Amino acid sequence: MASDKVVETVIVGNYVEMEAEEGKPKDIKTKISNLFWHGGSAYDAWFSCASNQVAQVLLTLPYSFSQLGMMSGILFQLFYGLMGSWTAYLISILYIEYRTRKEREKTDFRNHVIQWFEVLDGLLGKHWRNVGLAFNCTFLLFGSVIQLIACASNIYYINDNLDKRTWTYIFGACCATTVFIPSFHNYRIWSFLGLLMTTYTAWYLTIASLVHGQVEGVKHSGPSKLVLYFTGATNILYTFGGHAVTVEIMHAMWKPQKFKAIYLLATLYVLTLTLPSAAAVYWAFGDLLLNHSNAFALFPRSPSRDMAVILMLIHQFITFGFACTPLYFVWEKAIGLHECKSLCKRAAARLPVVVPIWFLAIIFPFFGPINSTVGSLLVSFTVYIIPALAHIFTFKSAAARENAVEQPPRFVGRWVGTYVINIFIVVWVLIVGFGFGGWASMVNFIHQIDTFGLFTKCYQCPPQQFPPPPHVINATAPLAPPPANLTPPRHIIHKP
Repeated sequence: MASDKVVETVIVGNYVEMEAEEGKPKDIKTKISNLFWHGGSAYDAWFSCASNQVAQVLLTLPYSFSQLGMMSGILFQLFYGLMGSWTAYLISILYIEYRTRKEREKTDFRNHVIQWFEVLDGLLGKHWRNVGLAFNCTFLLFGSVIQLIACASNIYYINDNLDKRTWTYIFGACCATTVFIPSFHNYRIWSFLGLLMTTYTAWYLTIASLVHGQVEGVKHSGPSKLVLYFTGATNILYTFGGHAVTVEIMHAMWKPQKFKAIYLLATLYVLTLTLPSAAAVYWAFGDLLLNHSNAFALFPRSPSRDMAVILMLIHQFITFGFACTPLYFVWEKAIGLHECKSLCKRAAARLPVVVPIWFLAIIFPFFGPINSTVGSLLVSFTVYIIPALAHIFTFKSAAARENAVEQPPRFVGRWVGTYVINIFIVVWVLIVGFGFGGWASMVNFIHQIDTFGLFTKCYQCPPQQFPPPPHVINATAPLAPPPANLTPPRHIIHKP
């Protein structure tokens, strides 16, 4: 991008690398800028992947455990974490393949960010591009919506003077400022801080649950219903599905071929946060989580809890930017401003992307159930099915396999083992994730609409904060006599 460091393309063997044209920084201002602003190392990519994986979903995983039960919750996290790492590996292979082919054709990417739909277009044609673009953009759209809902849900537990819908209005305006962040090169300090924030929150949830102990009469009845079981499973499917920004993160690296193991390492770290926190909260509160999709709702007010809420709010702002930035790129390309050098013009052009996200967060404020719905209907294809099928079809011919830039590792069985794993992922996610998970998530989502309604003012808020409207008050209940000194309002005083 125009605001990033100027780079040149260098082909090293079969790989494409990006190296800075400029030598060492010449002044302190450039040094500071490079330290906090320009990130393209493997460490930057690791922080971005780890930070993007574990955002607000950290607060909904205990809710998923209450639906799945302790053992299933742990096993699904391990299983989907491994599966997500494999498909991220496939995406990285396809990106390197596409980019190497284009670089050999002398294509210049210095002012262009490669995206997933372009990789599909270059390797498999326009029909794959259209399908990938539709699923990816829709997933990123609702991923951004989820971050706004999470912001409103979290801040309410610090300040309940405003309802959650009003907080959504406020945070929608705050998150719109992400239009000024040019690209993933510029998330270095944000992704680093974001991971520190979620690390604190995860260990707060773990330690606070153990210190609090089990609530009186705690029950762990999960799994109790098939609908809840598959709803919880698809929420975990969503947890390890941060692949919608994988290509953009890779493109921001100076040496993108180093990405192959980064997502797996990020997932292993994320598991050290999600497994202890979800298990500890579910152990302490049990079935109470079935009616509290945000884990913060069950902890008493304290400085450490408030700190966790504030840190998660900041991190959700960062994650909103992660999810929205690829959408900004797509929109810029559609209107012809992607290579514009003016940051202000690009920021102004990006604002229309934020409006529908803002609106959808107000319509569907169902914190928790919306994660499962997005996971089953969108993540299942975007993150698992499409990458696995794309890898199969890209290398279906013997010539393509022989000339591949990256050969499959020996420990998975080379091409035969890779094909077997890919086919298993497609079948499993299609049946369990999209099929059963889609059915369960939609049933649960429709139940939330029937229970709370669209545009609900305060989803899962304490009832005493928002009393029922007058027309639903029990008319047979005796009315308390009015105080003797009560003066009627001026506009209903009848003069003789």
